[in-house]
Amino acid sequence: MENISKRLILVFIFIFGWSSVFAAEKIQFALDWKFEGPSAPYFLAIDNGHYEAEGLSVEISAGKGSLDAIPKVATGAFPIGFADINSLMKFLDQNPGAPVIAVMMVYDKPPFAVVGRKSLGIAEPADLEGSVLGAPPPDGAWAQFPSFAKANGLDMDKITVEPVGFPTREPMLAEGKVDSVTGFSFSSYLNLVRLGVPEDDISTILMADYGLKLYGNAIIVNTAFANENANLVEGFLRATAAGWRDAISNPATATKSLIKRNPAADAKLEERRLMLAIDANVLTDFVIKNGMGKVDTARLQEAVVQLGETYEFVNKPNSALYFTDKYLPTEGFSVK
Repeated sequence: MENISKRLILVFIFIFGWSSVFAAEKIQFALDWKFEGPSAPYFLAIDNGHYEAEGLSVEISAGKGSLDAIPKVATGAFPIGFADINSLMKFLDQNPGAPVIAVMMVYDKPPFAVVGRKSLGIAEPADLEGSVLGAPPPDGAWAQFPSFAKANGLDMDKITVEPVGFPTREPMLAEGKVDSVTGFSFSSYLNLVRLGVPEDDISTILMADYGLKLYGNAIIVNTAFANENANLVEGFLRATAAGWRDAISNPATATKSLIKRNPAADAKLEERRLMLAIDANVLTDFVIKNGMGKVDTARLQEAVVQLGETYEFVNKPNSALYFTDKYLPTEGFSVK
């Protein structure tokens, strides 16, 4: 009788698959922003079955910036999220011992930028003095602006900073109410294009090209969850990397996965936004050589030092508190 039962189970598995026998683990994943092009790889990982293959059922939620995503993970409301690692450093300094850490670097080259209009006199960092800069207070790019200003010898007192909301940021620049804005390069640039600003009038000052050594956004986890579910975290990262690999190979298909979740979005615009992120922020020389997800330890240390030039740490900074590669393969994830 026992042998018959075992045979029936094996037949059931053969016909319906393991997922029918073992329920997938539900994972809530907190993005830092809206459902736009750069979030397509995560939806593609769902549609291509990568998360399911790891025994995971992933639900993705939009966010309102890194300062929204980080507390969600730190409190345990979400076990996994996506956020700017520099904002994470500050959060951990202000909340020592909070159970959150970065485990996979995604934006090896950060998309922090100042995006302006040439017709308003903005083409390079020096042009910002004497101008009006629109900056949303929770914006990750604005958080790094003091480091960027210091690296370029800018006098912050000579820049008029206008606090703006995320929804009004690019419209205010399009209307000429501000001369430039802080934001992610791929988002602000294409939002201006969508608003009818001529592309040859848009200037994108990528902070990483002007002295900023910082890293960008990473997958973050609640450490209590990760300690108890190391295999789930490793599986999530494998599936996420596979989603990015598929998106790099076929951005158009990735964009279709996004549009399924955000049908009001402009597919061509979001595909272009995704490709900008891949080319400028994800697929760097370091990633091609060393694999996706890992960081260069020396560079991370330099980033912490640079952050400390404009942010006064209350506690002694320690890069080991901000990033761990314990859930990554030794060689990183292949992106080709």
